[in-house]
Amino acid sequence: MATKFIFFTGGVVSSLGKGIACSSLGLLLKSRGFSVTIIKLDPYINVDPGTMSPYQHGEVYVTEDGAETDLDLGHYERFIDTDMCRLNNTTTGQIYNNVIQKERRGDYLGATVQVIPHVTDEIKNHIIRVAEEIKSDIVIVEIGGTVGDIESLPFLEALRQFRLQNDPEDTLVVHLTLVPFVAAADELKTKPTQHSVMRLREIGIQADVLLCRTDRILDQSLKEKIGLFCNVSHNAVKTALDVKTIYEVPLTYAQSGFDDLVIERLKLPDRPRHIENLEKKIARYKSVQREIEIAICGKYVSLQDAYKSIIESFVHAGMENDVHVKLRWINTEELEKTGLGNRLEGCSGILVPGGFGERGIEGKLMTIQYARENQVPFLGICLGLQCASIEFARNVLGEKEANSTEFNSETPSPVIHLMEEQYGVTDKGGTMRLGSYPCIIQKGTKVFQAYKETSISERHRHRWEFNNAYREKFESHGMRISGLSPDGTLVEIIELENHPWFIGCQFHPELKSRLSKAHPLFREFVAAALKYEESLKK
Repeated sequence: MATKFIFFTGGVVSSLGKGIACSSLGLLLKSRGFSVTIIKLDPYINVDPGTMSPYQHGEVYVTEDGAETDLDLGHYERFIDTDMCRLNNTTTGQIYNNVIQKERRGDYLGATVQVIPHVTDEIKNHIIRVAEEIKSDIVIVEIGGTVGDIESLPFLEALRQFRLQNDPEDTLVVHLTLVPFVAAADELKTKPTQHSVMRLREIGIQADVLLCRTDRILDQSLKEKIGLFCNVSHNAVKTALDVKTIYEVPLTYAQSGFDDLVIERLKLPDRPRHIENLEKKIARYKSVQREIEIAICGKYVSLQDAYKSIIESFVHAGMENDVHVKLRWINTEELEKTGLGNRLEGCSGILVPGGFGERGIEGKLMTIQYARENQVPFLGICLGLQCASIEFARNVLGEKEANSTEFNSETPSPVIHLMEEQYGVTDKGGTMRLGSYPCIIQKGTKVFQAYKETSISERHRHRWEFNNAYREKFESHGMRISGLSPDGTLVEIIELENHPWFIGCQFHPELKSRLSKAHPLFREFVAAALKYEESLKK
């Protein structure tokens, strides 16, 4: 069977959820027995999001092979339960970099290098390369940005050419658009969608399917109107309804027959859909009445996309513990001005996430001290482990000036210091310890109870590490080193003895949590939070 290509474009406004739409369709097609991979084409000129502020871009999602990518790749992995790699995300920066390298080598034989055909050919070649190297039945391609943006024009032009140069039965274009409800008129408005499709057609692309994001069902007459003015069959106008949890989206698509339409248009074998387990999981989760609150203590809390994978990991863990996890967002930079006060009262768990830089660190230390002294379940991720180490050194070991050399290069107690291989590194992009690395877990620890195995592999994104000169002193005072790199040189996990659940990990467990299976650390963290809440009632 020839590889089939499904392209997703977006119109009217950004943030309509193309990544969720791609992932949901991918889940449905995979449930029918097809192999699926998804590509994100990002129109920004950065080579990758690794050097971008979370306020600009949200979280940086790290793949198994160490690529720093768009957060949508996290959605792809969580929904279709397949590891992405660096091929699954490319940017304008990468495309132009490849073109310039070829020009410098003389690959273009003296031609004037232009957007058409050289840049668009590079984009098409990348899509073909993914199909050849990943070898999937279906390649879903998400084109970032909104139709009408200057930045995304080369990608849309490449899409136009790609369709022209391939069998019409092998490509499909899905346009995600907005149909807003105007309260004053008491009706849904189709004009934004009409204009969006018009812009798409102006550059030579006719959408095959319109996925209409809305907060209410589109009736038949509205679908017929949209189809007539947008030059598509009314049967190809599908409702993308707002739902309580993103994991309901595949179910609403299945109910609308979205995947049936895709199967028909691409002349794919009509295999049965198997989503019974997902239906049961969502139905059970929606019936859950119990709720606990966990605090996320960081400095990017005003943009929750900076912690997208953590948020979703709590959803997965909540599903497996039959509880809804409500998140309380604590800005640790503000704590440095106001003090902790009662900001953590009522929380059944405290999480300190990853990050970089000194801003908000003292506030993080306050929350960690509170968790340690009050026996509140705690999980520290990456920088969270490092802050837990600093807090422990200051307040248990008595080393009041303990710090990380990231924040104070002259600290007399560098419990966290720069990794040896990072000395001499000057470039910021793609130079950290990135991707999947093995870890050996010590038996008899809470971490071992969570994983049920001694050898694991987790994804990293850091430059600083625990200083081994302090290992013996930490362990003699009750902070156990429960996970190490195979050669024993890198502290991967710490846990506090005589505490219900206090764990710090140098890696990012949130990057491997899936809809089909919650990450063990998040699952057990939520379980510990439930026990803590119960203990308060006694």
